Amino acid sequence: MLAACLLTTPALAVDTLPEDAITIQAPYAVLMEKSTGTVIYEKASHERCPPASVTKVMTMLLVAEAVEAGAIRLDQTVTASETACSMGGSQIWLEPGEQMSVSEMLKCVAVVSANDCAVALAELIAGSEEAFVQRMNQRAAELGMKDTHFTNCTGLYDDDDHYTSAYDIALMSRALIAHDMIKDYTTIWMDSIRDGAFGLSNTNRLIYGYEGATGLKTGFTSKAMYCLAATAERDGVEYIAVILHGQTSPQRFEDARTLLNYAFANYGLASLRPGEALPPVRVRLGRADSVQPVYTGDAYLLMEKGSLQQLSYETDLAPELSAPVYQGQRLGTLTVKAGDQVLARIDIVADGTVERLGFWAVYGRLMGMLIGMKRE
Repeated sequence: MLAACLLTTPALAVDTLPEDAITIQAPYAVLMEKSTGTVIYEKASHERCPPASVTKVMTMLLVAEAVEAGAIRLDQTVTASETACSMGGSQIWLEPGEQMSVSEMLKCVAVVSANDCAVALAELIAGSEEAFVQRMNQRAAELGMKDTHFTNCTGLYDDDDHYTSAYDIALMSRALIAHDMIKDYTTIWMDSIRDGAFGLSNTNRLIYGYEGATGLKTGFTSKAMYCLAATAERDGVEYIAVILHGQTSPQRFEDARTLLNYAFANYGLASLRPGEALPPVRVRLGRADSVQPVYTGDAYLLMEKGSLQQLSYETDLAPELSAPVYQGQRLGTLTVKAGDQVLARIDIVADGTVERLGFWAVYGRLMGMLIGMKRE
């Protein structure tokens, strides 16, 4: 069993800001960093709300996972069913029997929130929207989304049993942007389908006007009001801003800008790994001569920018061991500091097992050494 990462409570790490630290208009919001999942700011973030088309973050996540698992292919042809074509709201007006690739349909979901394409993809993956929704709820549970329940894959309907929270949307958004392929779609500003006959323009205005915008999804119904999961990346750091129940469309984008601007201005990622690779540790009387040490725990820590230049690393690693050595066995410790302040103490463990040589193997090795010495 792997040893746990011994992480101190970092005095310089980020604490969640009080609600009045940032002024936004929306009643529900979250600001999260992608790599660590650190919540920088939240406002009624666990309140259950209708998410409108931000629901499609989960739909796109299941599509991306199906593609990367090899269950479906981006160039695979999807045939639109009558059910998919019957969807209202935002759509590309699919005709029953019309065929389009997974890639084209995913683009339509990401860029123009096409409900017909979302249902067609759901049917492709699970056989029916109902079966797909079961997978959505299962995946939500796996991600720790405790305030979420889906009844459809589009968010088109204001169903009292279809709800989520700002925090849960941040969780599924974080999972989605972990798949780099999705940004090939969520960063499109304008495009077209059907050989240029049908134009697409992104409903997320940040894609056009915000530096580093990577996505992700807008939503609106009369009950949910104006919703947004916005993501942006600069200098290798990516943030997720979720806005729910905004009063106007411009206001939701302005609130998201406020949150993202605050994050980029004030925080950065501290690496919990030094630049040098760990050397193998010698093993005496083992079936292998050495074992490779590895770090445990997270690779980064979110912290205020002013402290990033003070980082230092101290490695305490055993020079050699006697076999047997077991996978996950603690071999040493990495201490990460900012100035004199300890940020983290991280266990260094063996990434494999080295069994001890048996009696006759040891005897043979000793005899070989003696013969070698006599020849010299």
